[in-house]
Amino acid sequence: MDAEELAARLGHRFNRPELLEEALTHSSWANERGAGCAHNERLEFLGDAVLELCVSTELFRRFPKLREGELTRLRAHLVSTVGLAQRARELGLDAHLRLGKGEEQQGGRKRDAILSDALEAVLAAIYEDGGFAAAQDATARIYAGHWPGATAAPQARDAKSRLQEAVQHLFGKMPVYAQEATSGPEHAKHFQARLTLPDGETFAGQGSSMRKAEQDAAACALEALSAKNVWPAKPR
Repeated sequence: MDAEELAARLGHRFNRPELLEEALTHSSWANERGAGCAHNERLEFLGDAVLELCVSTELFRRFPKLREGELTRLRAHLVSTVGLAQRARELGLDAHLRLGKGEEQQGGRKRDAILSDALEAVLAAIYEDGGFAAAQDATARIYAGHWPGATAAPQARDAKSRLQEAVQHLFGKMPVYAQEATSGPEHAKHFQARLTLPDGETFAGQGSSMRKAEQDAAACALEALSAKNVWPAKPR
């Protein structure tokens, strides 16, 4: 699948195809080619806001009776690092990423944080190229078949909320989150979080904000608990 087919899947024909190229370029690729080479961190910064607005608008229209807190939980579930990475894989975006050799060798093409950031950058590129309406159309395509149903909406929760319920049920205590490290320039930092369960087991998470890194770690913990058959991984 070439870049034009990827754009077609997103429902947008780029007037400025260089925007899509930039959105698919990881900083590791740019760093190997020296100063001045563009990468997707600035677009990811914009795309984070574009995505939240597009998803918020769709949820606001789909669920006219839901309260703010319920809408917020639905949005958090839809825009989580794990969820975005899965949408990126469904689009085949992972095959188009431009990664540095080191990042490629370390499995960067499969990392949820890199995929989710790239998808946000792609949405920003569409927004810059075609405006908000184009970004909304692309968001609708990305989430086609994944919007929550009306009956399930109040129960949908983000990974941290679901993990808190699981840990309280299993251990009678709360999970502990800590910031592990940060990297990148001030305007586009990358965060790493560490999550510790009451039994001492730890999980790592990554994202473009501490909130996203914690959600990523929580999702990993939920998957681990599910694999042990002690707690369901899917939203209840």
